[in-house]
Amino acid sequence: MTSDTGTWQISESEGGVLAARWWQWALSAPEDLSPVADRTGEHAGWQQPDDLWFLAGTYGGHVVRRCEIPSGRPLFFPVLNRQHTKHHSRTPLTLDVVEAQAFLNGVPLPVREYTSPFFRVDLRMHVAWGVWAGIAPLTPGQYVLEIKGRATSGFWVDTTYHLTVTPG
Repeated sequence: MTSDTGTWQISESEGGVLAARWWQWALSAPEDLSPVADRTGEHAGWQQPDDLWFLAGTYGGHVVRRCEIPSGRPLFFPVLNRQHTKHHSRTPLTLDVVEAQAFLNGVPLPVREYTSPFFRVDLRMHVAWGVWAGIAPLTPGQYVLEIKGRATSGFWVDTTYHLTVTPG
């Protein structure tokens, strides 16, 4: 991890495991508390793990969220991603990516493609693919995170997070 630039160096295997954990987290929320369906950031804190903080993706389109996060935890989030059951396909389904970018206070963040190992949600095994980014723990303060992605299928995301990092 490097905190001066905001980047978090994530290995390929660690990124796949984090992607699986992210999906287990995202799929665990009931629809009315889903951080992914949330358009404001109200549900960003849904059952966050103790060792990092997940930021939700979206179901597409433009979303602006405001949320508080504790300092001392790295952030992990998707730019574009997909998941499906092992029954559907043993090979992860991907997207043909046209654009995948993330910016923290206007500074570009590295994004990277990860494929998860198989993971369990309820009684079914799943696999996931995506373009992801991570941010090293941030010091208390205000930050703007912009996430932009587009696929040849027409699917697109344009998400802005207004983050308030509080003393952990």
